[in-house]
Amino acid sequence: MSHYIVHFMKDVLGENGRQSEICQSTLEIDAESEGLAAELAKQKFCETQALCDWSLHADRIKVRPADYPS
Repeated sequence: MSHYIVHFMKDVLGENGRQSEICQSTLEIDAESEGLAAELAKQKFCETQALCDWSLHADRIKVRPADYPS
């Protein structure tokens, strides 16, 4: 099983009128694949935020393998 870091990202407008990307939440997930990690993270995000759909608080997710030093 692999370890993944999942970021829930949202685009917002700053005070200067420029679009900026912010991270709404970061989760660490153990899963057999990147796709499964994304699905598990979506479920956990919904549970912790009391949401029925993760996309209410984020525009997209970024999944990357966790890097551990050797």
